Amino acid sequence: MAEETFPFTSSTLRSLRLQREWLEWEDRRRAAAQQCRSQRCPPSSQARLTRPRRSCRDPAVHNALFSGELQQIQALFQDEDAANMIVETVSNQLAWSAEQGFWVLTPKTKHTAPLTIVAARGYTNCARYLIRQGAELDARVGGRAALHEACARAQFDCVQLLVTFGAKVNVLSEEGTTPLHLCTVPESLQCAKLLLEAGATVNLAARDSEVTPLHVAAARGLEGHVALYLEHGADVNLPLDGALQAVQAAPNWEPEVLFAALLDYGAQPVRPEMLRHCANFPRALEVLLNAYPCVPSCDTWVEAVLPELWQEHEAFYSSVLSMVNQPRRLQHLARLAMRAQLGSRCREAASCLPLPPLLKDYLLLRVEGRIQ
Repeated sequence: MAEETFPFTSSTLRSLRLQREWLEWEDRRRAAAQQCRSQRCPPSSQARLTRPRRSCRDPAVHNALFSGELQQIQALFQDEDAANMIVETVSNQLAWSAEQGFWVLTPKTKHTAPLTIVAARGYTNCARYLIRQGAELDARVGGRAALHEACARAQFDCVQLLVTFGAKVNVLSEEGTTPLHLCTVPESLQCAKLLLEAGATVNLAARDSEVTPLHVAAARGLEGHVALYLEHGADVNLPLDGALQAVQAAPNWEPEVLFAALLDYGAQPVRPEMLRHCANFPRALEVLLNAYPCVPSCDTWVEAVLPELWQEHEAFYSSVLSMVNQPRRLQHLARLAMRAQLGSRCREAASCLPLPPLLKDYLLLRVEGRIQ
């Protein structure tokens, strides 16, 4: 079919022939394995009634799905069985061969579903057509549902389409993660909002790691996501340490904004030994130090400060050293007492208090450039 439909070059045809030979060998191997299993354990009557999914390796089908050609998809997927077929792709990956003593290209087969492919690439019209043909919304062929992949690639229109047609917003992947866990780039903020509005559970932890969406967002420095999750009641007990560890991996964002937000929503001060992760971010360090009633020992982080950065912000670092284990100003202690009283409502309450703007900023840990 592929040779009659597409003007492939000779090298491409050779690659397709090798791929076809590999797939035929894989079919023979699977058939032999299935025969052995059936001889050891005959299938039950329930298994006989279950109709297996069709499997497809046709390059023409692959081309239609991965390029989002709606007319081709309409011609190829005309019933429910076709819309729910298993799409198999084979890619060559480098793998170490102990026998040969060097790296070799090894064919690797991957399984997915038509709806998952088009949703991940933002082909909304194609996804709508497949759904109307009967594509299963929450099928996890290959480990993830279509909603997982659409969120992972921040395809808002496809996320909206899937949710509108009834996709489960808390569907778990084989790894135990929800679509909300996969909103991991700034562009996915609208996807996260839509999921929460549709009933996604903000504190649902991953099955194996106990990581929540807030942990993921904090570790990646996604300030908008963090604020969104906190507004929807996310638990702030753990993510501050995770956000600290992400500071050095993404040096171009402003971690002090994220840290202040977490603290305003009730996060506890970080352990002093964790301060080393933001030693070279003086503004972030100031926010974290102002969450303590007394500046803790600097031994865990002071040696990590770059010499040129110390010279540039010498006033700040010197003020920190001078205040180690020293009593803070009464104004600061009053600030902490008020923050403790307000708890997780600190940011919301500060906007309603009859205070001058400067005092409101001070209450919310405004950066001043020194520790007093």
